[in-house]
Amino acid sequence: MKRVAALCVLAFVGFFWAAPATGTADPTTAKTRIHPGDQLSVAVFGDASLSQNVIVLADGSVQYPLVGRVAVGGKTPDEAASLFAARLRRYVRNPVVNVSIAQLGQPNVLVLGDVKTPGKYQLRSDAKLTDAIAAAGGLANTNGAFPDARIADSNGAVRTVSLESLLQRGDTAADLPLGEGSVVYIPGPVQFLVEVAGAVDHPGEIEVHEGDHLSVAVAKAGNSQNAQSDLNHIRVVRTQPNGARTALEVNLYEALNKGNESADVALQKGDVIYVPQAQKHSDIFGGIGSGILFLLTHLIP
Repeated sequence: MKRVAALCVLAFVGFFWAAPATGTADPTTAKTRIHPGDQLSVAVFGDASLSQNVIVLADGSVQYPLVGRVAVGGKTPDEAASLFAARLRRYVRNPVVNVSIAQLGQPNVLVLGDVKTPGKYQLRSDAKLTDAIAAAGGLANTNGAFPDARIADSNGAVRTVSLESLLQRGDTAADLPLGEGSVVYIPGPVQFLVEVAGAVDHPGEIEVHEGDHLSVAVAKAGNSQNAQSDLNHIRVVRTQPNGARTALEVNLYEALNKGNESADVALQKGDVIYVPQAQKHSDIFGGIGSGILFLLTHLIP
């Protein structure tokens, strides 16, 4: 019995002798980073007066007895425990410190702009830009290239993030962290006017978004059976930066029927679109004449 008892004592002493000076109470959070707003549980073995919960301040520090302010933001609980132990060695002999995240902070983040449900949301302390976008229901408009998001922190510093890189190309480095008081703004697509004339239900100026294609403008103008639109010979007249005008004929029927996306041209501000009427063989020449007349009177300077 004495031999068994001695072995138990040796095992007990060996456990503490081999134990590291620091550690975390919850191994599942060992690699989790500490963020402002988190509540930390700091336990010092053998000294109950130094074992307490502390809140991580906005600057990433905590106020702790004896040692004062300790910067723990961005560190893992293990790294924070080592830092506490090093600072406490002036006051405690061989301190054994355990740090765990007792409760994650919940920063308030304001999400504005081109999202489905703009508003203020409570997120996790380790939340990033994609978490804020998801909380707001995702992007409202996804036509064309994604815009650049703007993130302002509580101090007013503004950072710009390419959503094209983040969401389209999967660049996780662009998924910036957020904190209490962060404001996320997602610009909406630029809107502009194009003119649609000819055989459509509602000719005139049509509002489209940057990145919209010819098919969008024709659909908004209406191409019902009554309009008798000839989608094979749509003409797009575009004003170049130098003031010159160019005309392009587009077979939109092929683009829609055969999936030829390259034929469905992207629109630009000031485009003038002429949709001719589908003609019977008996009056095809009249249709051509009407089209030429339209070009002469409206499109060609």
